[in-house]
Amino acid sequence: MASLNVYSVLVVLFLTCGAIMATKENDQIIKENNCKTTVGLSCVLEAFTSIFNTRSISNKSCGELVVLGKVCHSALVKRTFENPLFKGLNPVTIIAKSIQTWNNCLALINSPSPSA
Repeated sequence: MASLNVYSVLVVLFLTCGAIMATKENDQIIKENNCKTTVGLSCVLEAFTSIFNTRSISNKSCGELVVLGKVCHSALVKRTFENPLFKGLNPVTIIAKSIQTWNNCLALINSPSPSA
């Protein structure tokens, strides 16, 4: 539970401080694609912990992430590296996990529903 609280704080800091620290390129992508976001905080937290930790992401949150779009997803993940809180992260690992989360969500959303 404490781990969840830590990630909640990090997500909030990411969302608030990240806007100040973002490069113009990512800001422009986020602005042009209207990425400031319809994704709920719980889904942001799930996606964040899926990428930056080893947690899973729910079907609901995957749906919201896919609706957000890959361009926005990538820009928001890249924006994280600009935040001093995440300076020590390995970008190659995080980008790989980001792609894995995106691909898993896309496969989940595009898979046919089981018959009743």
